[in-house]
Amino acid sequence: MFTLTIEQNNFACQPDETVLDALLRENINLSYACKKGTCHSCMVRSADVIPPLSAQSGLKNTLIKQNYFLACQCYPEQDMHLKLPDQSEFYRMGTVVVNTLLNRNTILLIIAFDDAFEFNAGQFVNLQRNDGLTRSYSIANIPQKSNTLEFHIRRLPDGVFSSWLHDEVSVGDSIAVSEPRGHCFYIPERHEQGILLVGTGTGLAPLAGILTDALSHGHSGPIHLFHGSREVEDLYRIDEMRQLAEQYTNFHYTPCVSGSHVPDGFSAGRVNDCVFSQLADLNSWRVFLCGHPDMVNQMKKQSFLKGASIADIYTDAFLISPN
Repeated sequence: MFTLTIEQNNFACQPDETVLDALLRENINLSYACKKGTCHSCMVRSADVIPPLSAQSGLKNTLIKQNYFLACQCYPEQDMHLKLPDQSEFYRMGTVVVNTLLNRNTILLIIAFDDAFEFNAGQFVNLQRNDGLTRSYSIANIPQKSNTLEFHIRRLPDGVFSSWLHDEVSVGDSIAVSEPRGHCFYIPERHEQGILLVGTGTGLAPLAGILTDALSHGHSGPIHLFHGSREVEDLYRIDEMRQLAEQYTNFHYTPCVSGSHVPDGFSAGRVNDCVFSQLADLNSWRVFLCGHPDMVNQMKKQSFLKGASIADIYTDAFLISPN
């Protein structure tokens, strides 16, 4: 018999019980459906120990790395501290150290912390205002000794939270930041594998982190980054990406403009059209898609049809929250 701990509460799990069985017996509210490991409805996370491998079968590698597992398939092999999907998030306070424009409607916001902030480049966090208003933003940097998080935040029309960050938040201000979430990040494996990064607008933020992470781990396979927007003025970090492409022979950068004015050095058309004008076969490639939901959904289907495995397609659709 092993002990399951949720917050400060302990529950016994009998030798013939799965974690799901034990929690349901104790009237713990946890979603489930098939009880066969197919639907993934009962996915939870171990906060301390590595779950049994059999309980992680079928999960993306990025979820496995974060100790997620299927409660219906888990027969514990030791005591476990669990975190359920509906548990309250933990927030910690950070200090704004940079707030400056990247382009006409996007700021670079950097928040520093006194202690290490553990995350994977490409994940997202929730930022919270003092009145409780909360919005999700992707992390644009990789973990570093400076203990900072970098964000690219676009001012949305009538966006209360983004306008607050643009107009009222200054260097030295404090802001509440949740623990990281999401599985759209790089795992240092299959170094020869092709990587496709596709983003629109501030979708570049998580992709920039993923790119930096891959290059820092010596990824040797081809890496293609396509960044799209309607107008050139809404792209950013163009020179930086071009310099990286000169520095790393396996990295290729394509800025895409779908509007009527397309300067030299930019590809004309929607970003997904630009991708498949250059890459016809994505068999065995890893694909990361970040930005507008329509683009993400369309590219996910197209990438699969071009040969990418669903398990190798990672998405982060930027849903616009109401005011």
